[in-house]
Amino acid sequence: MAVGMKHLSKTFVWILMGLIMFGLVGFGAVSFTGSNAPVASVGNQEISMQEYYLALQREQRALQAQTGQLIPMAQLAALGMDRQVLNQLVLVAAIDNEVEQLGISIGDENLLKEIVEIPSFQGISGEFDRESYEYALNNAGLNERDFEDDLRRESARTLVQGAMMVGAEMPTTMRDTITSFIGARRSFSWVQLGNDETAMIALAPTDAELQAFYDANPDQFILPETKEITYVLMSPDMLIDQVEIDQQALQDLFQDRADQYQAPERRLVERLVFADEASAASAKAQLETGGTTFEALVDDRGLALADVDMGDMTIGALGAAGQDVFSAQVGDVIGPLPSTLGPALFRINGRLEARVTVLADVEAELRNELAIGRARRLIEQQSEEIDDLLAGGATLEEIAGETDMELGQINWTAESSDSVAAYNGFRVAAAAVTDEDFPAVEFLEDGSLFAIRLDTTLPARPEPLADAMTKALQGWNAEQRQNAITTEAKGILARAQANGEFDGNLTVTPETGLTRTAYIDNTPADMMIQVFEMEPGELRIVSDESSTVVLRLEEILPAGESTDLTALSDALQSQLNQALSQALFQAFTLDAQVRARPTVDQQAINAVQANFLQ
Repeated sequence: MAVGMKHLSKTFVWILMGLIMFGLVGFGAVSFTGSNAPVASVGNQEISMQEYYLALQREQRALQAQTGQLIPMAQLAALGMDRQVLNQLVLVAAIDNEVEQLGISIGDENLLKEIVEIPSFQGISGEFDRESYEYALNNAGLNERDFEDDLRRESARTLVQGAMMVGAEMPTTMRDTITSFIGARRSFSWVQLGNDETAMIALAPTDAELQAFYDANPDQFILPETKEITYVLMSPDMLIDQVEIDQQALQDLFQDRADQYQAPERRLVERLVFADEASAASAKAQLETGGTTFEALVDDRGLALADVDMGDMTIGALGAAGQDVFSAQVGDVIGPLPSTLGPALFRINGRLEARVTVLADVEAELRNELAIGRARRLIEQQSEEIDDLLAGGATLEEIAGETDMELGQINWTAESSDSVAAYNGFRVAAAAVTDEDFPAVEFLEDGSLFAIRLDTTLPARPEPLADAMTKALQGWNAEQRQNAITTEAKGILARAQANGEFDGNLTVTPETGLTRTAYIDNTPADMMIQVFEMEPGELRIVSDESSTVVLRLEEILPAGESTDLTALSDALQSQLNQALSQALFQAFTLDAQVRARPTVDQQAINAVQANFLQ
């Protein structure tokens, strides 16, 4: 425990020093040394106006560092940070008061050890330096007595905290219970039923049966809220016929795409470079006599094939070796040949023929691209005029009659994705439009121009059976199919209960020692949950929309021994111990506050906040 408390003590000393140094940087513009009124009294401890001010200043700077914005006192108060700071100071003061009542102190000798170990107080030699000590305290606006008193209190406070937290251990019962729950296993067998296992005769429902299904399942036939929207649209495709593309523009674009349409003949090449001509010639001779392979030569040099791969190369890119490489056959290793890195052997792995594209091959594609671009510019030119017409009170119908925009209507829902609703920009506008909005032009992702008007909003409502006939037929058939499967499953379960085993003609799948987290594909989602609710020998039907199974629990097994489970148990115990330590210390601090009977001077607090640096 002593080691643990010493570690905690050092940690809190560094935290204290960091807070003091950070909080007092730039301090001096505001001082409360002329007032002796504390902002709060906690037992025999007092929280001075200066302490409260510094704590507020630290919190302000921390928030400003996080947000990158100036945080004035008014905003700190609105966030409740002033109360949080005061509560923290009261908590510390309550612990100090308790420490004083207990008569706990680290003594002068231990205090000296703490001070001389602080790097800020050490000289060039790494030893404690008196001048460095005085200089650091003066820069922080502290005197030796105040600092040493603060350090003494902090160290004593750490001793108490260590005594409360170090060594606290939660009984293993909770850990063992949780570990046993997680690691518990079950052995079971199951039979899965699907459409192909269930004999069904497809029968068309009568009108009465379909009506009964419709009435019994109203949730399946609810139409979502629908907006009846009128819109006008002008897309680049609609204006292509108005755009003329001259041949020179096509030729210029074709030339700009020369790298895309024209590619010279290339070779896929690997190059192994040697230090000199003799080494390269010797390696080539070994290859010719079968004494080695190209891969072995690469490996002998400490390289991988990826290191010698040059990719696809043109004859010009290979320099002096280009002609020989392009004259060789795929699979040949040639050389030694000169390269920019020295004599080298070249292996040819592939041949890529030249690609030549003439303008006629891509003319339609390029013409359409140019036309779309020019059509977008035409739309941009008309957008301001159309917007002015709408602002002047023109209706969408009038806009469609006077411009190139086309009129349309859509019953829009959140699931709509067809026609104009395929555009994300239209869906966003449709979701936001209200009956109070006036139409205004907006652009879509492809440069189209549109404007919308909400005519009416239809609330969620039942869909008439006449309109939902296909959906009703599908639902009725699915229900009949599921009923047939359920009936078959009940028969399998009943026979298994009577015979003590599943029918011999069924496909029975056994599972051994599975945990709760096991996943079995194509089975009901909650099957494993239900398995762990069953008793040995129990049979149960488990079903969801996609699958139906009949389960039989064979055996309940305890958690097995494994490295993962042991690691989980150890980590769980560590977390429980930590939670217990924190709970004990929290209970101690709350009790200390209650017995210290804190009192707060609101006038002193107001004075600090009124003079707080913004």
